[in-house]
Amino acid sequence: MTSDVPANQGEEVVLANPRGFCAGVDRAIQIVERALEVHGAPVFVLHEIVHNKHVLERLRDLGARFVSSLDEVPEGSVTVFSAHGVSDAVVEKAAERRLEAIDATCPLVTKVHRQAIRYEGQGREVILVGHPGHPEVEGTRGRIKGKVHVLSTPEEVQALHIEDPEQLAYVTQTTLSVDDTKEVIEALLDRFPTIQGPALKDICYATQNRQTAVKDMIGAVDTLIVVGSENSSNSNRLRELGERGGVPAYLVDHPDQVRPEWVAGAKTVGVTAGASAPEELVQLILTRLDELGVTRTRELDGEKETVVFQMPEGL
Repeated sequence: MTSDVPANQGEEVVLANPRGFCAGVDRAIQIVERALEVHGAPVFVLHEIVHNKHVLERLRDLGARFVSSLDEVPEGSVTVFSAHGVSDAVVEKAAERRLEAIDATCPLVTKVHRQAIRYEGQGREVILVGHPGHPEVEGTRGRIKGKVHVLSTPEEVQALHIEDPEQLAYVTQTTLSVDDTKEVIEALLDRFPTIQGPALKDICYATQNRQTAVKDMIGAVDTLIVVGSENSSNSNRLRELGERGGVPAYLVDHPDQVRPEWVAGAKTVGVTAGASAPEELVQLILTRLDELGVTRTRELDGEKETVVFQMPEGL
């Protein structure tokens, strides 16, 4: 694989750009912080607001309480829905329990919800390209009253049983690998030529930008470190991109996890971060690399991100 990144002599860190927080994650975290300021602690959050341990620990210290079910929330309490989105059933249950619900769903995930609802309204059977069990996938499928097929590989496309191939549509999880999603969409179009669905470019801009930044650096680094938590889908996709490019790639969410043998003999160490990883954690990783002898850092130019999402009313 070729790269536009010039190779330098000597040990150095090549820092991807863009990396770390996207607009949706930034907004979700600010929503919890602002809710705590306005309403006081505790503020309950359904599921992890974003998939990053450090972010969750800091918000817990401020008074946020993360729960896996609305049954854990006292009636009438302030409750935030995570950035991954929730189902209609969750919204209805929150209303039944008189919870003061604040929706921190990423607007790009909300866009997927609307696409799916529109396709269902047209009488189409809906395919959701994504990973079963992921909170975003569960939230999206819970917005569709009819049958939903969840799949993530071309092989699963071939095994599908569809009632009416002429009345079919698909939507996608926002944090998937662009390459993997392209393969699945191509398989869908090959088997069901009249299927309706969004263009590949409708995948989250931040997901695409971070994956492109990793692809651009792969030819010029000897190893890749991705800053992010194990349950972060988009962080795992970045690690997989490195591996596919023939580069040893590691996912870490603490400096102590960076092992000396990963960088031993490496002239260039690529570093990036998933969309839910804070920049201060990236800096701690860089400090760890400095301790291991990789002392120079070169930050790449990349796609400039200027997207900002509005806060919900009342905050």
